[in-house]
Amino acid sequence: MRGRSLAEVLAGIVVIAVAAAFLGYALANSGRMSGSGGLTLHARFDRIDGLAAGADVRIAGVKVGSVTNQGIDPRTFLAVLTLNVDGRLQLPDDSSAEITSEGLLGGKYVALVPGGSERILTSGGEIRITQSAVSLESLLGRFIFSVTELAGNRQGEGAGGSGGTPAGPGAAPRATPAPRPTAPAP
Repeated sequence: MRGRSLAEVLAGIVVIAVAAAFLGYALANSGRMSGSGGLTLHARFDRIDGLAAGADVRIAGVKVGSVTNQGIDPRTFLAVLTLNVDGRLQLPDDSSAEITSEGLLGGKYVALVPGGSERILTSGGEIRITQSAVSLESLLGRFIFSVTELAGNRQGEGAGGSGGTPAGPGAAPRATPAPRPTAPAP
């Protein structure tokens, strides 16, 4: 019986060690742990719909970092992202950041567009030019609203014409008779 419990304890230790290794690997590659030697930048956005900590930061489609933290500025109510970017990059201080989507159903990431300034962003700096996430639900709602509004306007034009039967296709428009001048009274 003693030999069996020793084997069970060793098997448990091996399982815990493998789980710890997987956890360490996941944390190291998810962007949730701040990497040493990286450039820490901040950016403020109106909305960051669907962007979570650990999301990619890319330049020209190439991953150069990750989002390490997100919060809200209590004074301006803007979303504040903390980005950890490869420290070897020298980003101009007029660079911009935009939240974009990988596709229609894909995840969101932060795309950095380097500017042309001579001054370089330092760690702790802020990217001031930002473009917030576009909400597909909002765009779809606006499209549906504008289509129904357009359809309603067209129905109103056909029904509320000049008081008679609407002219069919190819019919000449009706002329309204001009008022007759009245003669002055003697």
